[in-house]
Amino acid sequence: MSHLPARNTDPDTSREAARDIVESGMQAQQQAQVAAAVRRHPGLTSRELADAASMDRHKVARRLPELEADGLVVHGAPRVCKLSGKRCQNWLPVLSDADQAPLAA
Repeated sequence: MSHLPARNTDPDTSREAARDIVESGMQAQQQAQVAAAVRRHPGLTSRELADAASMDRHKVARRLPELEADGLVVHGAPRVCKLSGKRCQNWLPVLSDADQAPLAA
């Protein structure tokens, strides 16, 4: 699901840019990349995720709340980020029923 990545209080130019990123499909592409990074590296902060996935940290930080709103990721317990040294939120994937099914013996 696409969320317009701009606030009503943002300037018109920001809202136009937000519409462009949604209409071009770039937002959905970035969301897929970030969701995949969270699945590969659960429990990392946005900055750590960006570093681990070689992505722009601002894009990662923008897409995570959208993924959270879509029910694809959740916050873990806050912890100290290894890169910033500050207490930060970390992110975990929301697993589908298929992902949670026990492996056949």
